[in-house]
Amino acid sequence: MTALIYCPFPNEECAFEIGRELIEEGLVACINVGGGIRSLFKWQDRIDEGSEVAAILKTNAKLIDAAIARLEHLHPYESPAILGWHCDAAGSATQAWLGGLRPAD
Repeated sequence: MTALIYCPFPNEECAFEIGRELIEEGLVACINVGGGIRSLFKWQDRIDEGSEVAAILKTNAKLIDAAIARLEHLHPYESPAILGWHCDAAGSATQAWLGGLRPAD
């Protein structure tokens, strides 16, 4: 089964740097980084806003917990918003691609 992870990053460079590390470690197969987004959020009892980039990372369901834990460790934010979910449907080529992921030794 395939899985996706959503996470905002402070900028594209940071997203690609962390994405590359996760790919090299065999925890994800791909990261798609979208253009700038504006975020409005409540953090430490105050409402704040900022500019970020959004990323979707592709993995398989067996690795999602390990990928999220590693992403949390690598992410520069004190408490990054990381959301992961299992996908009910995916193309057969995508399933084969993500199903072949193996964590690096």
